[in-house]
Amino acid sequence: MADNILQDRLEKLRGDGGQVRRPPDNSTLNEIKARIHRKLINRIDLEKLSKLEPDVAREEVRKVLATLLDEENLAINGSERDSITTDVLNEIFGLGPLEPLLADKTISDILVNGARSVYIERRGRLEKVDIAFRDDSHLLQIIDRIVSRVGRRVDESSPMVDARLQDGSRVNAIIPPLSIDGPVLSIRRFGSDPLTIKDLIDLKALTPQLVQVLEACVKSRLNVLISGGTGAGKTTMLNSLSGFIPHNERLVTIEDSAELLLQQPHVVRLETRPPNIEGRGEIAQRSLLKNALRMRPDRIIVGEVRGEEAIDMLQAMNTGHDGGMTTIHANTPRDALARLETMIAMANLRISDKAMRQQICSAIHLIIQVSRLSDGTRKVMSVSEVIGMEGEIITMQEIFKFVRTGVGVRGEVQGQFRPTGIRPRFSDRLEQFGFKLQPQLFEAAF
Repeated sequence: MADNILQDRLEKLRGDGGQVRRPPDNSTLNEIKARIHRKLINRIDLEKLSKLEPDVAREEVRKVLATLLDEENLAINGSERDSITTDVLNEIFGLGPLEPLLADKTISDILVNGARSVYIERRGRLEKVDIAFRDDSHLLQIIDRIVSRVGRRVDESSPMVDARLQDGSRVNAIIPPLSIDGPVLSIRRFGSDPLTIKDLIDLKALTPQLVQVLEACVKSRLNVLISGGTGAGKTTMLNSLSGFIPHNERLVTIEDSAELLLQQPHVVRLETRPPNIEGRGEIAQRSLLKNALRMRPDRIIVGEVRGEEAIDMLQAMNTGHDGGMTTIHANTPRDALARLETMIAMANLRISDKAMRQQICSAIHLIIQVSRLSDGTRKVMSVSEVIGMEGEIITMQEIFKFVRTGVGVRGEVQGQFRPTGIRPRFSDRLEQFGFKLQPQLFEAAF
């Protein structure tokens, strides 16, 4: 029986000369793909193809590919034939070698360090994958395809660019001469179905009790600042919390590269514009913020505050546009406030430190600190209330915190979410909006 199976396998591998066919290696397959790709471009009419529906166009190209492969009379099996067809279709209609990675929902980051080195992040851990581009020119073509779809460019005169994919994923690219070892591409994934608060609870990023408080804060129009490091989950938290905003409100979002996926029906999305090739035409977040105030917003949501627009955002929060939300890069809530001060100073308004801090403590009600832990999980580490000024110092009080208790046998971080026992001062405001939270939510557990 075993001999018969082995004989069948050998027969399938035999060529016309009766010799056992060796499977082509990767370099041979790449040469075949490149050759088929060139013949395909010469065979099809790209202008007519662009007028067809995507599914129809893809099917027409698939038929032409089948014909080309038959004409080549290649010594390849069905699996290799399918692989060639899929890869060439990805080159024509997608992002080439990146398509299988983009289709994998478990991948959160794709990091391309030149044509031959590709890493991914899955469940918070980095790993190298066996995917490569033909050469740097191939990688540059893919980068150019990504950025041109959103009206941006990357070349020697503008070697750095931020862009986004159709699903909202954030893209950054940097090319030579700034990048020494070839083009570098970074993709931060944002799925078409963003994580909800329920998903975050299931992932143990926060607790139902904490969600109950945060929901009341958002619906009561408190101004929320989400702080954290790179990859900590700030944008995911902002997307999730925005789900609590009533659907009858008009929202205006302002971002450097549009990535927020709000679920409300009445959302106006604004995006900055980089300078053109002559260095003109730049539209910064600060200009968009000023314009947003004339658009009758119920809430203004800034994807990330990172510069002099901080002062305009705080003034908007202080002048009737409450319920605002934004994110900031910082390691602690106190660092977040210090960064806000630095950003305000960038506006060169010549206001005193005390006046600057008064603006901050009047505008920001709540700071949510998120972090990515050593095991790759992301959690809310702290929820703090800004309560006012003591002299020239902004005072805060921590309401909830995540207390680490150890590390499990698999390296997972262990710990508990605990209230600190402090009842927040904004409780009165929550009650005015109809949210009377139980005192037990804030009682410290020992």
